Amino acid sequence: MTETTHTQPLPPDPPDSAFEPYKPRSPEVRAAADALRGLRQDLFKGAFAYRPLPRLGADSRLVRGLPGRWREYATWTPHALVIAAGALVLLIASNSDDSGAGVNVVLGLLTMAPVLLSAMRPVAAFWLSMAVSLFAAMWTGGFNDDWPWLPGSFVAHLVVLTVVAIRTRPRTAAWMWLLTAVYGAAAESFFEGGRYMPSNTMEMLFLSALVLLAVTVWHIRRQARQEVDAQQTVTAHERSRRTLLEERTTIARELHDVVAHHMSVVAIQAEAAPYRVENPPPELEKAFATIRENAVAALTELRRVLGVVRAEDYEAPDAPQPTLADLDGLLANVREAGLTVDKTVTGAIRELPQGVELSAYRIVQEALSNTLRHAPGAEAKVEVSYVLGGLGLRVVNTPPPEPSLVKPSPGAGHGITGMRERVSMLNGEMTAGRTDEGGYEVTVFLPVATVSEGDA
Repeated sequence: MTETTHTQPLPPDPPDSAFEPYKPRSPEVRAAADALRGLRQDLFKGAFAYRPLPRLGADSRLVRGLPGRWREYATWTPHALVIAAGALVLLIASNSDDSGAGVNVVLGLLTMAPVLLSAMRPVAAFWLSMAVSLFAAMWTGGFNDDWPWLPGSFVAHLVVLTVVAIRTRPRTAAWMWLLTAVYGAAAESFFEGGRYMPSNTMEMLFLSALVLLAVTVWHIRRQARQEVDAQQTVTAHERSRRTLLEERTTIARELHDVVAHHMSVVAIQAEAAPYRVENPPPELEKAFATIRENAVAALTELRRVLGVVRAEDYEAPDAPQPTLADLDGLLANVREAGLTVDKTVTGAIRELPQGVELSAYRIVQEALSNTLRHAPGAEAKVEVSYVLGGLGLRVVNTPPPEPSLVKPSPGAGHGITGMRERVSMLNGEMTAGRTDEGGYEVTVFLPVATVSEGDA
């Protein structure tokens, strides 16, 4: 058996021209291509797009300080400024030539057109300003001392450059200035006809460069301010969220002692109950054993959950969690810190669930701490009301004697967030705000389920 191998000839090498599209371009070529692409995008693509000049917002400083109907009028300030600039250009252009009143009016209207157009089609206004300046210079015969910009065209072009630069981005302003320089050089080289005439191109370039530089700096500052405001908003949101999570963690730590105490009592009583009954039936012993197992399991799970939310450096307090019975000690401490505070208790004092007692104590503590921090020298009053169906709290303070000495406190408002979280956990209600006298008031109602005599 003979084995035959067929070999095919290799294809010829492709010409070098086939790989030309794949050759990397030099940095100079890429920079030039990017520049031309930017020029086309900024001043050619959508040059005649309709972009009306927006009105001032209600939060503008110019509008915010005006009353009533004047505020509505002030929102049209940008449009009024453009119209005023157009009227000024019309006045200058109509009195800058000796060609006759009718010709001057037509020349003034033509010169004013780009200024008014900048409020609706800004990029098209730039191109129209260039065309009108050339037309006006050629119409007057080119023998003026101002070439290639007549006085009216000079002012009109500066106004258009300013308005368009404000309404677009700095790169567009740079392109407009560069094209203005090209136009001025071309007008001096090709349209003078061999005659020497004083040129105002350098004056135009110098003044327009100052104007565009100022507008660019304004753009940069506004963008930086917007970024800072956005970052501050995000930071404030994250700080508020972190404070809320920390407050919930604190509440979980504090309530652990309360719930763990009750679950431990249930487990101990369930274990001891069968020994208090002589000859208990097996069903009763089994029921109490199940209760104890469930109580121990719930206590174990509670400790496991607490271990997740507890910080590594957190140490459990040795003393029991405070209750409303410890309010007198709290008030004594704040009095030593310089706060004059009175306490009023109404209603029949009774024992409340430990979670309610703990939250009520913490709310009063935080409200008094806020008074010390934000209203030094003020007087405070604490009202505790035992009412049917719950507990009412009211902490109110007078305005500080010298408000000018009160310094802003970092993290202000986080105490209110913690109080609201505690009240929300207990399905309560809370209001907090300034009083008519200039002080501050916190009002809380914590519902407590009533126990009927039959259930007792």
